[in-house]
Amino acid sequence: MSQYPLFYGTGIAIVTPFDASGSIDWNSFEKLIEHWINGGVEYLVVLGTTGESATIHGSEKQEVFSFVKDRVKGRVPLVAGIGGNDTRKLMSEMTSFKLDGYEAILSVSPYYNKPNQEGIYQHYKAIDEVSPRPIIIYNVPGRTGQSMTAETQLRIAKDCKNVFATKEASGSMELIQQILREKPDDFLVISGDDPITLPLIADGAVGVISVVANAYPAEFSQMVRLCLDRKFEEARPLHEKYLEIIASMFAEGSPSGVKAYLSEMGLCQNRFRMPVWPVSDGHLQKIRGLMKVAQ
Repeated sequence: MSQYPLFYGTGIAIVTPFDASGSIDWNSFEKLIEHWINGGVEYLVVLGTTGESATIHGSEKQEVFSFVKDRVKGRVPLVAGIGGNDTRKLMSEMTSFKLDGYEAILSVSPYYNKPNQEGIYQHYKAIDEVSPRPIIIYNVPGRTGQSMTAETQLRIAKDCKNVFATKEASGSMELIQQILREKPDDFLVISGDDPITLPLIADGAVGVISVVANAYPAEFSQMVRLCLDRKFEEARPLHEKYLEIIASMFAEGSPSGVKAYLSEMGLCQNRFRMPVWPVSDGHLQKIRGLMKVAQ
């Protein structure tokens, strides 16, 4: 068992609810927090990609961190999403946010700049020196434009004292299996892709930071716990139940898909900050059909 057992199981990359004016909908946020905790998930990741962190800045970001901490009241661990493509700015942000109540930081690999692998390594080495919390690195080439190689992630895992895990969303089983095979014993591999969580846990991952669990926290986190208990035959029906739902959440962009589900459940409005936009009417009809089947 790693020295970070809090991060075994299901974390949620939580949405940030907005109202029609584009302001944060704090009442819906409180309702969502209760939905997630009552669903039995192990931890929450605040202001990751699914939380539309790219359009939440400065003091408003701190307001979100503080609001979630105050409403959770220590019932589940919290992870703060703090990432970027300007290393010096990111180092300043990591030391300026008030992160009491947060156990770790999730920090995405630099995007847009497209640094080489040495640049990615040096980026994490720099933030490792100043981070006030342990770090989960995040490889998501579908959003950043390039993948961290297994070699780079392993190098970071071995050299950076505050880095204890990777959220792996490359979709490359070969890459992830290399990390699992060669990583330090206490370094955690966390699935960043809901549909491959079951096979990744079978290979040695410790859980998932999930999107689908925003809407379906109870059953999806139960599926993950069954996998961690090596009860894969019991987990398989739940895994298969949510495959089409997960695909629908990403078919027209995320978090557009998952917020459509949450809106239909009456948990928040189907609102975003541009350039994120709601799913099409046709896709919303498909989502409604999938929700009926999932009941």
